[in-house]
Amino acid sequence: MGKVFRPSSGEAKILSRIESSKEYARRKGIERARDHIEPLSNAIAMKLVESNLVETTNKNILEEEITQCIKKLSYDEDFDIDYKIAPFRHIIPNPNVVSLYITAFVIENLINHKVVVDIFGSDEEIYLCINRQVVKFLA
Repeated sequence: MGKVFRPSSGEAKILSRIESSKEYARRKGIERARDHIEPLSNAIAMKLVESNLVETTNKNILEEEITQCIKKLSYDEDFDIDYKIAPFRHIIPNPNVVSLYITAFVIENLINHKVVVDIFGSDEEIYLCINRQVVKFLA
C-alpha cells in the first residue's frame, strides 16, 4: 500500500503561496494583454509573417483575427483557457499563458482561415516567436 502524504502546515502554506503567485501572474498577464490589444496583435502578426511562419494574403485580416483572439482570452473563463491550451502545455516548461493561448489559436484556428495560405515551423517555433512579442508588452 502506498504511503499517504500529509504536508505539515508549513509546507501547506508554502504550496499555497506558490499556487497563489502562479494564479496572480496568470491574471496579471491576461490583464496586461487586454490593455495592449492593438499593438500586441500588430507586433505578433508582423513577426509571424516576417519570420515566414505564417504565409497570408492579407496581413491586416491576420492582425484582426489575433486581436479577436486576445479579446476572447480576456473574457474567457479559466476552464475555457485551460481547455484551449491543454494540447500545447508540453511545448516548453513553464509557458506564458497568453503566448500559449495565442499559439493554440494560430495552430488550431488560423490554419483554416481563408487569408492564411499555410503555417510553417514547429509548434515550439511559433510559440517562441509569439512569446518574444508578448514579453515585450507584458513585462
